[in-house]
Amino acid sequence: MAESVYKVIELVGTSSESWEKAAAAAVKTAAKSLEDLRIAEVVELDMQIEDGEIHTYRAKVKISFKYKDDD
Repeated sequence: MAESVYKVIELVGTSSESWEKAAAAAVKTAAKSLEDLRIAEVVELDMQIEDGEIHTYRAKVKISFKYKDDD
C-alpha cells in the first residue's frame, strides 16, 4: 500500500436549528473547495444565546483530507 499524508483543518459551522446541521454546514462548505475529504470529527459544541434564548448552534469540526504531493 502506498503511503499517504492527510491534512487536518478546524472549522466552525453554525445553524439556527441544531448542532447536527451546524456540523453538516461545516462539511458541506469545506467540500466546495477541498478535494478528497476523509474524516469529520466534532470536537466541541456550543450555543450563542441572546435574550435568554438559543440563537445559534455552533459545532467545531476537525476535517481531514488527503494531501496532494506535487512530486
